[in-house]
Formats: sequence, structure tokens, C-alpha cells
Amino acid sequence: MAIPSRCLDQKILSVYIPDLIFFGGSTTDQTDRSSTFQAHCLAKGMAKLGIDKCVVVGFSYGGMVAFKLAELYPGLVLAIVVSGSILAMTDSISETLLSRLGFSSFTEMLLPDSVKGVKSLFSVATHMKLRLPDRLYKDYLEVMFTSRKERAELLEGLVISNKDQTIPNFPQRIHLLWGENDRIFNVELAHNMKEQLGDNATFQGIEKGGHLVHLERPCVYNRRLKQFLASLHADISEK
Repeated sequence: MAIPSRCLDQKILSVYIPDLIFFGGSTTDQTDRSSTFQAHCLAKGMAKLGIDKCVVVGFSYGGMVAFKLAELYPGLVLAIVVSGSILAMTDSISETLLSRLGFSSFTEMLLPDSVKGVKSLFSVATHMKLRLPDRLYKDYLEVMFTSRKERAELLEGLVISNKDQTIPNFPQRIHLLWGENDRIFNVELAHNMKEQLGDNATFQGIEKGGHLVHLERPCVYNRRLKQFLASLHADISEK
């Protein structure tokens, strides 16, 4: 989500929902699969649209890109809202997460190649149990998992060594909006991240929401997101 500063003054939100590279219709002939590359592409896209200030809302992989965009372009990003994500996927977090959830790799978990695999993904991504006919899972599998090779490369490029992790000193406000029943990036990880980020970070949990909290509890999620955006407007008005 990008919100031009003039729209904040008018209490009007201009919402932009870009496709990250290899999601939706976005593609590239470059071989770089890092979140840094994704962030640079987003920044260039924003510039072409004439956006000089924005608030970025990111979920899961998009949250990692949001953190990177805020780090690399502090003049562009006023604040970020992140759900179900982390600053960086370190060796230790990766190993613990996969072991806890019973998967051998992120590709196996996040890029299923069968209806059974899609069901397994939703079982860990949602708090509520889904009871859907297999044909819907099949349709989801066919529509949502394009560019499999490239997405697998994105996942492989996420994991970094523990010793290579650094915590950026973000000048922006950061709001962590979390499903309290997130089984992938649980609340404990979110609270630890809040402590690492310092005084500019805030946390809100949403009951009965899993990793896909924005889909399971959309009304609550949107209400709290709007509350945070309104608080940004109040901060800007006071300056």
C-alpha cells in the first residue's frame, strides 16, 4: 500500500497493490532473487507513478520486502505495517520452523504440487479448519502456483546465516499486526522482533487469527490497520 503525503492530509487513502516479481504478472530476466532486488523494483515502480512518500503494508514474504524497502529507502517509506513475517530468515529460525511444522523445506510447504499439499499448507496457515471440496483446492493449485521454478529460487535465497543477520536502525514507525494463532511465525517471534526493533515498533494481536489473519479476520484486521493509519495522520498534522 502506498499513500502519497497529500492524501494523508486529506484523510484519503490511495491504495496501490503491486505484484512482486514472479507473483501475478510481474517478471524479470535478471537472476537476482533477493528481497533487496524486489525492494529496488518496488521503489522504481513508485517513482514512475510519482509517489514520493508512502506507507507500506506487507504480509509474509511481502513483509520481508517491506522491511527491506524501509531500510533502503527511508525517504520514501513513512511507516510500515507487517503481518506474519520476520526481518530475516536465519538458519536457526528456518530449521526450528520446518521441524515444528513437519516439512523438509519451504518449497515443500509453500509450493505444493498436489491437492494434499495445498490442504497441508492451509492447515498450518489458518486457525479455522477449512472444509472445502477438492475441486476448489485443485483450482487454487492451478491458479496460485505459477512460476514455480522462480518462486522456489526466491525461497532458497531467503535463508541467511545467523552470523550475517543485522538489525537495521529504522527511523520509521513499525506496526506488527499479528494473528495470535499464527503457527508459521508465531506470536513469540513477533514479540522478540518488536524488542529488537526498539521504541518505534508497536504490536497488536488479533484473536482467532492464524498466519492468514487478514483473510480469516478481515474486519478486525482492516479496522486496526485504519486505526494505525489514522494515528500516522495525527502525527503528521502535529508536525
